[in-house]
Amino acid sequence: MAKETNIDEINRCRIILTASPNSVGAEDLASAANAGDVASVILYANGCEPHVFETYCKDVTPQLQDANCAVLVTDDTQAFGKSGADGLFVEKEKPNLEDIIARFSPQSIVGCGNIKARHNALEIGELKPDFILFGKLGGDIRPEAHHKNIKIAEWWAELVEIPGIVMGGSALDSILEVCATGIDFVALEKAIFANGSPSENIVTANALLDEHAPSFDEEDE
Repeated sequence: MAKETNIDEINRCRIILTASPNSVGAEDLASAANAGDVASVILYANGCEPHVFETYCKDVTPQLQDANCAVLVTDDTQAFGKSGADGLFVEKEKPNLEDIIARFSPQSIVGCGNIKARHNALEIGELKPDFILFGKLGGDIRPEAHHKNIKIAEWWAELVEIPGIVMGGSALDSILEVCATGIDFVALEKAIFANGSPSENIVTANALLDEHAPSFDEEDE
């Protein structure tokens, strides 16, 4: 069943899903994406062979786009091109970020991840990616979001206009600490897919954000 979210009415932190072929099945991913508001999905290889990752990207991208999710492929321009994804996510190839932005932006989304320090964030920000992610894909190994990512997100949200994402923890209630920073997006994987129904978890996650996330309109006042 297609979701009925009116994106224009959402003025608070939103969900981004992360997934790899060996962590999230295509059916679960599509189920979550259709269950409620999901801004985008970041696909990453997580150690699997390039051809496996490429096939995964090609299989899930149309389903996710049908659910009104932007799809980003991590560090693999071939899988990006063949899948018809909406953009690239640069995690390991940060030294090449400027060239990647020049090549693919603005026709495609280009974001950057695995940012762990303020000076790195500012250096990346000067290149004008579409967003940056604080934390590592697959790094949600504890129930809570990493404290360092929370602190840098608070600073970023206050000072910089480029949208930011924080990698949440493996527990759904890690959303609360992330959204309290004022950051634009929370990235979730294990919290959605490791326990229970992915679709029900998305509904719960959005309900938590509806209740607890500060309104961006209020922050601007």
